[in-house]
Amino acid sequence: MPVCGPKLSLCGILLSIWGIVQLGIMGVLYHFHAVAFAEDLPGDHEAEVTNLEEFYSEVEKGYTQNAQNCWIAACLYLVTLAFSAHQFWANNRSSLRV
Repeated sequence: MPVCGPKLSLCGILLSIWGIVQLGIMGVLYHFHAVAFAEDLPGDHEAEVTNLEEFYSEVEKGYTQNAQNCWIAACLYLVTLAFSAHQFWANNRSSLRV
């Protein structure tokens, strides 16, 4: 049973593919500690660094957390892709019956 039309389901497919690709790449870059994403790490960026080992530990936690968040969001886009593909299939199947 189609819930959304063929154009909306196709748009969902395209956006889901783009989200999976983008968030997958970002997750890999966070996993390998890309310096370009250092400003996006959680934590207090204005605080003065007193203990270098603690600072490295916090940066490591931030990169790991952001990589996991990107991969979780990519998996959610995978669910959206499956739903959109099912809707696209259901719309095409219903148009063949008519």
